[in-house]
Amino acid sequence: MAGERTLMIVHGDAVVSAALGEQLARSGEFAVLRAASLAESADEAQRATVDLVITAAALPDGSAADLVARLRAQDMVEPIVVLAGPDDDETAMAALDAGADDREMLPLRFRTLLERVRVHLRKREAGQDAALPLGRFVFRPGLKLLTEGERRIRLTDKETAILRYLQRAGAPVGREELLSEVWGYNSGVTTHTLETHIYRLRQKIEEDPAEAALLVTDAGGYRLVH
Repeated sequence: MAGERTLMIVHGDAVVSAALGEQLARSGEFAVLRAASLAESADEAQRATVDLVITAAALPDGSAADLVARLRAQDMVEPIVVLAGPDDDETAMAALDAGADDREMLPLRFRTLLERVRVHLRKREAGQDAALPLGRFVFRPGLKLLTEGERRIRLTDKETAILRYLQRAGAPVGREELLSEVWGYNSGVTTHTLETHIYRLRQKIEEDPAEAALLVTDAGGYRLVH
C-alpha cells in the first residue's frame, strides 16, 4: 500500500515475532519485515528502506546494543525501539547508550507500543535532522534539501512533499493519487500542475532531465529509482 512505513522486527522467538508482526500489519499502516538474529537484521536493513526497528534486548547472536551499534555504523538514522523484560534492564540501557531511541518493558501492551511507534515516526519525519537515502543524494525533508557531497539542492514545499510520498510508497504512484496527497482537495489544481512540478524537479535532480533515471514515469504515474 502506498504510504506504508516499513518496520523491522528483530526477535529470536519466531512465535513472538510473527504475532507482533501480524498485529502491526493489521493496523494497515505498516509493512513488516522480520529477522531472527543480528546477522539477518543487518542483511534486511541493507536490502530495504526501514523506517523503524523493534528489537528484543537479547538476540541469538548478540544483544540489542550490538544491533544498534551495527545499524548506526551502516548510517541508519531511523528510530530503534528495544523490548526489555524485567531481567533485561542492563542490556536495554546498553542499547540506549549505543544509540537506541526507546525501550518498552515486557509484558508488552500492544496499544502502548503502537502509539510509541507512531510518535517516533512522526518525530522523525518532522525533525530537521532526518537524513534519508535517495539515489545518489541524501534527502533531508525537514530542511527541504538534497545533498550530494558538497552539492546542496534546495527544494520547494511541494517538491519535498512529492519526493517524500514517492519514497514512502516504494512503488509507482498514479498522477491522481499523488496530486491528491500533495495538494489535497483543490478543484483548481490539475495533473498539469503536477507535471509542471515534476518537470522542474527533474531539472534539479537528474543528470539528464530528458532521460530521467531517478524520478521516472511508470504505470501512469511516477516512481523513484533508488
